[in-house]
Amino acid sequence: MLDTKSLTDAVDQFADRLRAAPESRLQRAAAAEALALARELAVRAQRIEAPQDEARQMPDAGLFAVADQVTVAGRDLALVLTDARQLDEALELVRGAQKRAGV
Repeated sequence: MLDTKSLTDAVDQFADRLRAAPESRLQRAAAAEALALARELAVRAQRIEAPQDEARQMPDAGLFAVADQVTVAGRDLALVLTDARQLDEALELVRGAQKRAGV
């Protein structure tokens, strides 16, 4: 079984920073960056679970929901990851999004 604690820790840290960010920062770019990350993580999880199905897009639930969307998508992906390469790629996605979001 693959240890995905590093991914869930990174996702939780990013989500916590989003929750603590002022609305002005969320409006500038952080929320859009977080939503893009959540959508990508969700698509990756769906492709692993059901590669034959078309991936569904996570909806835009607003500025104040993106932290929860990142958490859910990241944890869903962590549950289905099967190899270290996938884990490393997901970690890089989270770290890059957090850096670009400026939180």
